[in-house]
Amino acid sequence: MEIILNDHHTLIIAALVMLTGHWLVFRIKFLSAFNIPEPVAGGLLAAFIITLLNAATGLTLKLDTDLQTTFMLMFFASIGLSADFTRLKEGGKPLVVLLALVSLFIVAQNAIGVGLAALLGLKPLIGLVVGSITLTGGHGTAGAWGPVLETQYGIAGATTLGIATATFGLVFGGLIGGPVARHLIRKQNRTPLPQARARTDIDAISGTPRHAQAGENEENKRLTFEIFDQPRLITAYAAIETLAMFAACLSSADLLSRWTRGTALELPTFIWALGSGVVIRNVLTHAFRFQMFDRAIDVLGNTSLSLFLAIALVSLRLWELTDLAGPVSIILAVQVMAIMLYATWITYRFMGADYDAAVVAAGHCGFGLGATPTAIANMQAVTDRFGPSYKAYLIVPLVGAFFVDLVNAAILQLFTQIPFLQ
Repeated sequence: MEIILNDHHTLIIAALVMLTGHWLVFRIKFLSAFNIPEPVAGGLLAAFIITLLNAATGLTLKLDTDLQTTFMLMFFASIGLSADFTRLKEGGKPLVVLLALVSLFIVAQNAIGVGLAALLGLKPLIGLVVGSITLTGGHGTAGAWGPVLETQYGIAGATTLGIATATFGLVFGGLIGGPVARHLIRKQNRTPLPQARARTDIDAISGTPRHAQAGENEENKRLTFEIFDQPRLITAYAAIETLAMFAACLSSADLLSRWTRGTALELPTFIWALGSGVVIRNVLTHAFRFQMFDRAIDVLGNTSLSLFLAIALVSLRLWELTDLAGPVSIILAVQVMAIMLYATWITYRFMGADYDAAVVAAGHCGFGLGATPTAIANMQAVTDRFGPSYKAYLIVPLVGAFFVDLVNAAILQLFTQIPFLQ
């Protein structure tokens, strides 16, 4: 029995899932400690309930996919609209080096996934799902690539597997970052700082390390994760102005997707949305001196991601993962070991082999398996105990929140074109 829901019912269910997720994250310490997104917490609970109903009655739900696709494209457009390339100059050489190291690891992550998938008798493209699609890309990239792999490459259950793997990455990205950094810091004989004061709620929300408060001086203010400039309200006009840029990105993505269909330039629509955002952002900023409202872009982008994830998770068919559980667990175990070794021996050494490099390594473990909030949480755990790292707090969020998604999209597109993987 299949229940088909229209767009109104789909939006209502997505909102209820998000509210449930908020309650779960607020009540269950484990979920908040590992930065599990609220729509993921609520969506996985809904998916589990639907799985039980399916086992008992054969019930399945089919939600409105047009609405889901729109929210997904808006999220990727927000990434592009946030990617100001002048930030490369702000981060300097360390940012470029870290971006190169992260790019190299994305290639390695996919090579490990594809190679092990082939050895374990799975379709090689499944290795990308248990690679950078989910581990570096997170839930948004998993939900975007899932339908592409299912419809164009015949990978059944790719979306379901992607969401499950991305959740695994969030948890383990938060577990391994601290131990990796502490191991590296012990080699430097650095001792913890005495009597570090407790962080306030404002510090926790903003991502400010305990020993680098934003109000102390202008240097600290500039280097913290959130830049505390003059506050600007998200008014109705600001929201409409930002939505107009989103509309331009989605319109451009739709046109480019149509024009390139069946050609050598054919790309998934969400990549065109991301690329359009990058072009619009940098043209408006540098050619027309337009003042971008980054917080409005971030709010609308995160709202779109939350609604997209809620719809995608309620649509999951967890029963499709039964045959993949064993091989996927092996691949994920190897991926965890790979990033620990890479962060310890490559990221740490090439970033300077000092205290800052150890904090950066912890951040790389966070967004290399999970997401940028996981990276920030890892770095906070280290800097709260051993002292501030202005360098890490400047470059890790820039790489993890902006540039890594652009690189990951390009690398994944190259991998899907390799004949051996088809």
